[in-house]
Amino acid sequence: QVQLVESGGGLVQPGGSLRLSCTASGSIFSSNVMRWHRQAPGKERELVAMIGSGGSISYDDSVKGRFTISRDNAKNTVYLQMNSLKPEDTAVYYCRLTNYAGNMDYWGKGTLVTVSS
Repeated sequence: QVQLVESGGGLVQPGGSLRLSCTASGSIFSSNVMRWHRQAPGKERELVAMIGSGGSISYDDSVKGRFTISRDNAKNTVYLQMNSLKPEDTAVYYCRLTNYAGNMDYWGKGTLVTVSS
């Protein structure tokens, strides 16, 4: 079993920055993909960014140039640096860990990010 714990959410003004962290513990498999998803009120959950254990990265178009995903494999932690935040970035942000086969899939409980003046 794998547990994921997110941290770093909070209230920030438009144009501000936040850094989210997600630490995995338990029976972690070495080859994996870590993702950040978000779900805004009244909307479906969407993929924000993903990073493979080999370092491959992709972003949703809505956050390109503003968000940066990174990981520290020694600490089993993935980060999401969020800059130039907009009110539309307000959402619960979830961390997700999967293997490449897709038959192992774990989610954190989420951390709330609110962008408001």
